[in-house]
Amino acid sequence: MLSKEKNVWYTESRSNPLDLFCKENMPGEKSLISSRKADHIQINLEEDVESGITTDLEFYRFNHNALPEINLRDIDTTQVCFGKRMDVPLLISSMTGGTEKAALINRHLAEAAQQTGIAMGLGSQRSAIEDSSLAHTFQVRKYAPDILLFANIGAVQLNYGFNNDQLRRLIEMIEADALVLHLNALQEALQPGGDTNFLGLLKKIEGLCREIDIPVIVKEVGWGISGDTAKRLINSGVSAIDVAGAGGTSWSQVEMYRMKDENLANVAGAFRNWGIPTADAIIQVHKTVPGVMIIASGGLRNGVDIAKCIALGAQFGGMARPFLMAANQSTQTVVNLIEQVATEIRICMFLNAAKTISSLQHVPLSKIGVQDQ
Repeated sequence: MLSKEKNVWYTESRSNPLDLFCKENMPGEKSLISSRKADHIQINLEEDVESGITTDLEFYRFNHNALPEINLRDIDTTQVCFGKRMDVPLLISSMTGGTEKAALINRHLAEAAQQTGIAMGLGSQRSAIEDSSLAHTFQVRKYAPDILLFANIGAVQLNYGFNNDQLRRLIEMIEADALVLHLNALQEALQPGGDTNFLGLLKKIEGLCREIDIPVIVKEVGWGISGDTAKRLINSGVSAIDVAGAGGTSWSQVEMYRMKDENLANVAGAFRNWGIPTADAIIQVHKTVPGVMIIASGGLRNGVDIAKCIALGAQFGGMARPFLMAANQSTQTVVNLIEQVATEIRICMFLNAAKTISSLQHVPLSKIGVQDQ
C-alpha cells in the first residue's frame, strides 16, 4: 500500500501499533493538531491522495443544443444564498488553517474569493479554539469583507466537550455567515487517537441548530452523504447539505501516508474505494429531501462538473484540492482558476439555453453506461 522506498512517514507516528489508537498515550494535543494540519497540507500537495473510485459524473451528459437562441452575454450566474450574493455558483471548500503556511493559503483564497464574488469555507477551527494564538490563521474577513464565509468544526467535537459558547466563539472569530459541521467518521477511525464516539450526535446537532442564530450546514469530507442521512439531518434543523462525495481526495489515503506502522497503513489503504460517488449522493439527497439546499463537492475539477451537479439538483459546487494547488502559488493563480471555472459554467449554460442558475437546475441530463464511453 505504501512504498517504503519513498520514505514518506509523517509526524503522527508510534512504534507500537496499539498506541496509535489510544488517545491517552498521545503527546500534547495542541502540538499534535498543528503538526497534523501541516502534514495534511504537505501530503495533499505532494502525494497521490485521489479516491480509487470516481464521482460518477462521467456517466452523465448534457444534450447539446445546437441552436440555444440566447446571447452568451445574457447568461446570469448570480444567486443569493444565506442572504449573500454569489456571482458564480462556486465554493472554495473547507480546507485548512492552524499553521502559518495555512494562514497564507487562506489569505490567497480569501482575496481571490472577494475579487470574483464566490463563497469560501475554512478548515476546522478546533485548533484556534484550543489555542487562541492560531486564530489569525483563519481570520480572513479583512481580505474578503463581502463574501459568503463558512465557519467549520468537526460535528463529533460536540461529543468531546465542545459547547455552544465555544461554537459561537469560532463563528465570531471569522464573522461567519453559516457554520459547517463536518462528518469524518472514517477519517477519525483511521486517525491516531481519533475521536470515534458518534453516539447520540444527531440530538446534539439538533440542539445546536436551535441555539445558534446562523444556518448550519452539514458536510462530509469525501465519502458522501446518503439520502437517508440527509433526511435525518434536515429534520433536525440543518439548513443545507454538502454531499462531499467520493471521487476526489480520499482522506483515508491522506492518513495512510501519515502512518509509520505498515500494517496500519495497509488498513487505511484498504478504504481507497470507499464512499458514495458525488453524483449518486446528489441524486439521493435531491430525491429524498426535495427542495433542500444541496452543495455539491467531492472530486469536482472544472465548470462542466459543477454545471452537471447543478442540473442534478445542487445549488452550487465546491472545489478543494485544485484551489489548494493554486493558493500555494498566489492570489492571482486562484483568481485565474476561478475565472476559468466560471467561463466553463457559463458556456455549459449557453449550450443548454439556461440563462440562470435556476433554469440550469431544470436541464435534463442523459445517463450513459460504461459501454458507451
